[in-house]
Amino acid sequence: MMNRQIYLDDPNVGENEKKHLNRCIDSTFVSTHGPFVPEFESKFAHFLDCKKAVALQSGTAGLHMALYELGIGEGDEVILPALTFVATANAIKYVGATPVFVDVDPLTWNMDPTHVEDSISHRTKAIISVHLYGNPCAMDEIVSIARHHNLYVIEDATESLGAKYKGKFTGTFGDFGVFSFNGNKVITTGGGGMVLGSDEERVEHIRFLVNQARDEQKGYCHPEVGFNYRMTNIEAALGLAQLERLSEFIEKKKRFYEIYNQAFESINGLQLQRAYAGSESMWWLTSLVIDTQKVGLSIPEIQMKLKERGVPTRRIFTPIVEFPPYFENDKSKYAQAYNIYENGLNLPSSTLNSSKGIEFTADTLISIVNRSALCDKTAMAHRRDAKGAEGKLLSSFAA
Repeated sequence: MMNRQIYLDDPNVGENEKKHLNRCIDSTFVSTHGPFVPEFESKFAHFLDCKKAVALQSGTAGLHMALYELGIGEGDEVILPALTFVATANAIKYVGATPVFVDVDPLTWNMDPTHVEDSISHRTKAIISVHLYGNPCAMDEIVSIARHHNLYVIEDATESLGAKYKGKFTGTFGDFGVFSFNGNKVITTGGGGMVLGSDEERVEHIRFLVNQARDEQKGYCHPEVGFNYRMTNIEAALGLAQLERLSEFIEKKKRFYEIYNQAFESINGLQLQRAYAGSESMWWLTSLVIDTQKVGLSIPEIQMKLKERGVPTRRIFTPIVEFPPYFENDKSKYAQAYNIYENGLNLPSSTLNSSKGIEFTADTLISIVNRSALCDKTAMAHRRDAKGAEGKLLSSFAA
C-alpha cells in the first residue's frame, strides 16, 4: 500500500481561492448583489467565446430555465438519454413536459442519434444532449436532426466544461448550454451553475427571471412570475479563482485519461469510455466498462477490493428508467445503458491526484482483474482434473 491519498472527484481549492474569497468578504458584497457575479459571468462567457452567460444556483436550475424560456410545458415531449444524472429528467418534469428516453452509444456512452430520430413525435419540442462524464456528443448529427424537425437543442454540458467537438466548445452548439459548478465538477463554486444561449434576448430574459423577475428600475416591481435562482458573490469569487486554474485542470484531466488508456489498452476485459473522432473530451470522470463475466467479479466486488487498497470509485449513473417517477418495464430498449451501468465504473479523476496516484490506481485495478482471472482459470483446471480423476475412478469400478 503506497503512502499517498487517492481522490475520486474531490475539489481542488487552495491559496488562490482563499485570496479571492477574502477579497469578496472584505468588499461586503457576499450575497447576490455586487460585482463578483457579473465579473464571473463575463470571464466565463469569454472563455467559451460566447457573448453572454447567466450565473445561477445550480446546473439543474439552468436546465429548468432553458426549458421554461423556450416555452416547453404541458403536453410537450423532450428527448434525452436514459444514461445520465436524474437532474436532466427532473428539469423536464418541472415544466410539466414528458421525458422521452433513448439508448446510448456503447463506446461513447452518449445518446445515439439514430434512436433520437426514431423517437420524435408530433409532441416533441426539444432534445437535451448530455455530454456524459465530459465526453462530447455527436453534435453535428443531433443539431441536424433538430433543425430538420424544427426542434430546440439544449446541451447539458454540466460535466464538460473545456471539452470541444470539432474545435468548438460544448455548450455553444444548441439554443442553450448549461454548466454545473457543484463541488465535484471541473471547476467549483461550491454549488452554482451557468446558462448561455445563442439568442441574447432570451439569455437576458433568463437573467431577469432568476432574480424573481424584478424590474429594478421600478423598485420592487415583479411583472412576471420569477425564480430565486441567483448565484451569490461568494460563490462567484470562488468561481473566478477556479477559472484562473481551468487550463491546469483540463490538462490534468486529459493526462490522467491517457495514463489509464496506456495502462489498459493491452488488458483484455477493460474498455474505457471513448470519444468521437474530432472531439476533445474533458474526461471529468475517467470511466470504463469491465467484462465482469470474464473477470469473474461483480462491480461491487471490484469496488471493495479497490477500496481495501485505498482506491475510491463510483458506480455509473443508474439508467433513469429504473427510478419510480420514470419507471419503464421494457428495459430492452436501453440495453447499452444497462450494460454500461451494470459493468461500468468511475475511476479516481480529481485534479488533486498526481500522475503517480493515477498509475497506482491503474496498476491496482489490473492486478485485481488479472488475479481474479488467474484464480478462475486455476479453479477451472482443478475442476477439469477432478472430473478426469472421477471418470477414471468410475471406469475402474465398471471394470
